[in-house]
Amino acid sequence: MDAVTYPDDKVASFLHEKVIPLRVEYNHPTLAPQFNVKWTPTLVTIDSQGKEHSRTVGFLAPEDLIASLLLGIGKTHFDLEDFGKAIAVFESLLKSYSKTSFAPEAIYLLGVSQYKSTQDPKPLRAAYERLSKEYPNDEWTKRAYPYRLID
Repeated sequence: MDAVTYPDDKVASFLHEKVIPLRVEYNHPTLAPQFNVKWTPTLVTIDSQGKEHSRTVGFLAPEDLIASLLLGIGKTHFDLEDFGKAIAVFESLLKSYSKTSFAPEAIYLLGVSQYKSTQDPKPLRAAYERLSKEYPNDEWTKRAYPYRLID
């Protein structure tokens, strides 16, 4: 990723503005075991307490890296039950990176976040409908399948 992804202007700007990156070699004696890094690149999104919320292993092109990090940020807000922030991050990911492999999970979690923030189940059904239309064979569509029954 050093040759292709990290030098990309959008990636560099995103990393500078949105995250605190830390590079850990897969064989670092202390940090690699602490964060369960077995191979590089491994991207781990953690909160301020060091709790993991998202993990991606392997090379990512620039767009995919940003989408992956946005998903991790959104999942962090989701896990911390800050659904307003989670919704905003998932919507941002879907606005700019809807063609990436991270979009289906963002659609799913957007629907769940909207439901959890309002207790209205309609966003769950909307998430399933969007997933079945845009990503009919994706695992997140299968996970949302029960939501088709919501009126």
